[in-house]
Amino acid sequence: MKLLLGAIFGFFILLVPSITLPASQGAEWDQKLVPEENVALQKSIVSMHIPGDSKLPFGCVWGTVQNAAPGYPVVIQIYQNGNDKPVYVAQTNVKSDGSYEQYFRVTSVVNDKVIHIFEGDYTVNIYKAVVKSPAPGTTST
Repeated sequence: MKLLLGAIFGFFILLVPSITLPASQGAEWDQKLVPEENVALQKSIVSMHIPGDSKLPFGCVWGTVQNAAPGYPVVIQIYQNGNDKPVYVAQTNVKSDGSYEQYFRVTSVVNDKVIHIFEGDYTVNIYKAVVKSPAPGTTST
């Protein structure tokens, strides 16, 4: 009998929060999000060379986004030249000043042996979400 009462009480305790709290409780909505139809994707392509004798263990891709769409990350894809599949993909947030940066490992050390993760020439595709500018002569409401 005590076990049955304990089970019923435990089930009731688990059920009470879902009955009393609305589904959106605790959800934080960013009121500054831009509707998708007002967002455009910009693509930048840059070349990158990682020397084989690099003394630094990290590389970095950085830049700025003009008129960044709030809530959208910058997507970075690194391709080894001549390869159509990326060797590295990352998303990074845009800071309040419009800048972004993404660090990645260039070398690693395993059992006292230096391993070159990146070495040679690469192509970097950078995708930035920006707010579309209204067409000249139009007004937004």
